Amino acid sequence: MCGVVGIVSTDPVNQALYDALTVMQHRGQDAAGIVTWSDEYGLKQRKGNGLVRDVFHSRHMMSLLGHVGIGHVRYPTAGGSKSSEAQPFYVNSPYGICLAHNGNLTNYDELAALLIGEDRRHLSTNSDSEVLLNVLAHELQVRVKGNLTTRNVFDAIDALHKRCKGGYAVVALIVGFGIVAFRDPNGIRPLVLGEQECLGRKNYMVASESVALDILQFSRVRDVNPGECIIIENGGDFHCHEYAGRAKHTPCIFEYVYFARPDSILDNLSVYKTRLRMGEELAGKIVREFPDHDIDVVIPIPDTSCTSALQVAYHLGVKYREGFIKNRYIGRTFIMPGQEERKKSVRRKLNAIDLEFRNKNVLLVDDSIVRGTTSQQIIKLAREAGAKKVYFASAAPPVRYPNVYGIDMPAASELIANGHSIEEIQEIIGADRLIYQDLHGLIRSVRHDNSDITEFDTSCFSGEYVTGDVTAGYLHDLEERRNDAAKQIRETRRDKESNVVAF
Repeated sequence: MCGVVGIVSTDPVNQALYDALTVMQHRGQDAAGIVTWSDEYGLKQRKGNGLVRDVFHSRHMMSLLGHVGIGHVRYPTAGGSKSSEAQPFYVNSPYGICLAHNGNLTNYDELAALLIGEDRRHLSTNSDSEVLLNVLAHELQVRVKGNLTTRNVFDAIDALHKRCKGGYAVVALIVGFGIVAFRDPNGIRPLVLGEQECLGRKNYMVASESVALDILQFSRVRDVNPGECIIIENGGDFHCHEYAGRAKHTPCIFEYVYFARPDSILDNLSVYKTRLRMGEELAGKIVREFPDHDIDVVIPIPDTSCTSALQVAYHLGVKYREGFIKNRYIGRTFIMPGQEERKKSVRRKLNAIDLEFRNKNVLLVDDSIVRGTTSQQIIKLAREAGAKKVYFASAAPPVRYPNVYGIDMPAASELIANGHSIEEIQEIIGADRLIYQDLHGLIRSVRHDNSDITEFDTSCFSGEYVTGDVTAGYLHDLEERRNDAAKQIRETRRDKESNVVAF
């Protein structure tokens, strides 16, 4: 999962882009980057591995000059965790294009082969974002004979949609022209449009989450539609174009379960309200399956599950307590690069308040259980703190299948629910009882109020892939390339290569 932002403003955009990336840091902690452009100074770029605060220092911010720019925070899905794959990416022909991407292309191998063999374009990384950039560059190059027009760009994006499969939300900066933003035809990955009145002109912003608009005081206008392309020219002129091949709108439901901030609104759905309703649905499931429960206290696994756990406690009529204190300076364990690192980080990340556990029957509530590593470690912490019984509830259904649209859970063998019954999972993680949300209950939770969305991408729960091109062979190849063991081999090879001294 990644976060993207693009701004066209009457004011310098360097600080605004930095602030937007900071508030979307939860979407990726591996790398960050910003590119700006101005007539006077041209393109300016800074990117690298690490958190936003570590990549950008005062001297970098002062050099990022211009009223137009894009930014990106990343964690590795396709590709690897090295600085050469930090975004935005750049290609100099035609015009000069910078691109930042959230998502994953499911036909990466096919596209890479065509780009190299037929389009005669060079790829310098293993990132599908670089492939997407080169597809865009090629489609523009074959269409533009003179000056670039909005029609050229719209036609190029339409052609890109026909070639690229998967989930993607993109912001691109075309030198001397403006910012282009578009979303995959299923609308799997989120992208939100905002505007701001300034000196009689409108400033525009697109971002992965509405919270980025909020902190910069941009009004949320709407979500970018599935397949839609938006152009904001350097002078502030706004254009939009609907893709005729738009598919059924099926946003990723895991955004609401885990990734998005609770104060965001995605596809006109409040993430906070979704999580409240997830707690209500989960409480109903607990009452049905465990009517004579002896739960003394409900304790959330901070932070994502706090909203749901509060509603569980309310509807069960038991106390809600915050029994774990979180170290805010440790990254999200779900997106840690390897299993051993995830295990070690749990102890560094959470500390139990013994008073809330001692001699009590505790219900721990988490947003989901993916690999099971965190759940197992947390249950152990609760027992060490003196809990008599430890029950565990997941506000999401069992994660049994890989997500291939931009969330780093590609290896089915590493998902604890894949091939295990709920009873077996309960034993593995060490809980006295384990209760999962039902899928239809989760869907009911996310669909609320005035949303016209009727379906979601629920592939990690259901195994149904909305793009229709994900085969068993593709999933097998993906697992071979991207399980933890394969990642470790690549990281070791990279470290060895970096230690080679040239004479």
